[in-house]
Amino acid sequence: MTTISVPDMMCENCVKRITNALTEAELKFTVSLADKTVTIDGCQNCVKTAVSELEDLGFTPEVRE
Repeated sequence: MTTISVPDMMCENCVKRITNALTEAELKFTVSLADKTVTIDGCQNCVKTAVSELEDLGFTPEVRE
């Protein structure tokens, strides 16, 4: 599991947009608005896909090791 910090996730609408995009990309993930994070359950390629999707939505994701 890899955690991606999404500091500019502000509201439930952000969560919905992220959820829709990552579901469409067929990733296994959880989104936490309280922690402003997205946790990816998958390989490094899955993480890269998630980061790309988040950037496409206008977020500034930061992968935590």
